This record gives sequence, structure tokens and C-alpha cells, in this order.
Amino acid sequence: MVKLTVVMPCYNEGTRIYRNIIETVTQVEKFCDSFRLIVVNDGSSDDTESEIIRAAGQDNRVGYISYPDNKGKGYAVRRGMLAAKSEYVAFLDADLELPPYLLESFLKAAEGKLSDKGAETTGSEAESEGAGYDIIIGSKMHPDSQVEYPFFRKIMSHGYYIFMKLLFGLGLKDTQTGIKLYRTEKIKPVMRLVRTSRFSFDIEILAIANKMGLTIKEMPVVVNFSRNKGDRSKIRFSSIYEMVRDSFRVKMYVSKLKV
Repeated sequence: MVKLTVVMPCYNEGTRIYRNIIETVTQVEKFCDSFRLIVVNDGSSDDTESEIIRAAGQDNRVGYISYPDNKGKGYAVRRGMLAAKSEYVAFLDADLELPPYLLESFLKAAEGKLSDKGAETTGSEAESEGAGYDIIIGSKMHPDSQVEYPFFRKIMSHGYYIFMKLLFGLGLKDTQTGIKLYRTEKIKPVMRLVRTSRFSFDIEILAIANKMGLTIKEMPVVVNFSRNKGDRSKIRFSSIYEMVRDSFRVKMYVSKLKV
């Protein structure tokens, strides 16, 4: 069995997706000799698909899923993760603001090969030293994280953390960072229950997983804001409204789940 599948959702990333796929493969192969990269083209309107195909033609460890209509990041991640046939499955944002090499420490934590000193965890209390975790999530708010990104996004992250803590009561400081790793056999039943297709899919996955008793650990990340200073952020006020609205819907849905 393949040890690790990395799912990379993307939308209109044609100018850099080829380069970022190659870079991801180059970094992951340094710590994992049995892996697959599944790139999910979420209905891009540019040349993203052709650039993915070009990269896949150069390395047989790269596969892809593509469909014509944009359905949202949550949908793309779900499609990729349900297609994984490996011991572990991760997802990674296509812009590589979060470098792929971070998955090495995530994988060690999942396998129980990383010291738990100072770990920030939630879920069942069955963890003993060396037992590993079901879910590893990147956290920009971890004290060991190295984060460089605009002040507005920092304020937004802190505000969303407070909102999530009040709404869900999860002992997690950051649910939205775009790098996570899961034990495949544990996360697939969760993914089959997930309904959110856009921004709030992260919190829905974690809320359902927590309700099912899966163990979750936050890990530090390195974040390099890759967009030019003059670029408009992908996250706008309409997106913030959508996240808040969907979070309330997730809360109602998860509270009624029988798991």
C-alpha cells in the first residue's frame, strides 16, 4: 500500500501549478519513498488543467481529478481524499504558502514518532506516548509557527478562532490553515458525512471527527505569503459572511449527527 497521498485542490492556478506540482514532488520524495500526489482541478477557467496534465506526464506519481464546474475547495478536497488509497492522506494548498516539507513532521506525529512534549490536542484521551494521532493540523497560532502574512489576515484568523471556540468548543487554536494530514481509514467515514463545499469545510471535518472521538494534534507551520503586495486577497468580506453563515449551519448539522 502507498504510505501517503497528498491532495492538492486548485482553481485558476495556471501560472504556477506546474512549478508547484514539481516542487511538491521534489520535497515529499525526500522524506517519503511511497507517495502519490492527486491534483484536483476545481473547474478552472484558465490553463490549469493542461498544466496539471503536463506535470503528470513527467512523473507517474502525479495523478489528477478534473471537472468542468467550480464547486468549491471543500468539494475538491473531499473528492481527492475519497480517491486516496494509502495509509495516510494529506491536503495542501496549491499556492505553496505552506511548504510541502512540513508534512514530514506531520507524518511522524501521526505515526507516534514525534515527541508529544507541549502538544496541543483534542479528541479522546486515549493517547499514550508513541501512540500517534488520527489527525494532524497545521496551526498558524502555534507558538512555534513562523508566520509572515498581511496584518488583516492575522486579525481575521484571531477573530475566527474566537468565533469557533464559542460556537464549537473545540480545543483548537486554528482550524483553517491549508495543510492537514489524516489516517485514511479514520477520515474516510468522516468525509462521507461532510456536506460543506466551500470555506467552512475544515471546521465541519474537525467537528465531526471530534464527535467521533478521533484524536487531533496541532503542529507549527512556516507561512510565506506568496501573493504580490498589490494583489487582491482571495478572501473577501463576502467570503467572511459565507464562512460565518456556513459555520452556524455546520453547528446545527453536527449537533444532530448520530455517530
